[in-house]
Amino acid sequence: MLRKIDRRVRYLGKRLEELKIVDYVPEQEGKVYFGAWVEIENEAGEQKILRIVGIDEIYDHHPQHISIESPMARALLTKQVDDEVEVYTPLGKKVWYINSIRYEK
Repeated sequence: MLRKIDRRVRYLGKRLEELKIVDYVPEQEGKVYFGAWVEIENEAGEQKILRIVGIDEIYDHHPQHISIESPMARALLTKQVDDEVEVYTPLGKKVWYINSIRYEK
């Protein structure tokens, strides 16, 4: 267990040099960008609330966080409320609609 913790600390120490803080900018309001909380819904009425984060933030295994590198995040980027989003998955194409977008300021 200590070995895993030590490995993670070394990894994060190296990553600190490359990390960049992304601050909220009013111009991003109304569109999906890094850090956005996005509520989406499919045709069956299934709803999800997701937050687009960096790959290093996925470590916490927060069920609502998705990596900016994921297919869902890539499909959502720059979209607006009421836009239709097509996400290609191993099971085929999925269609989602954006209900809301918000940012923590």
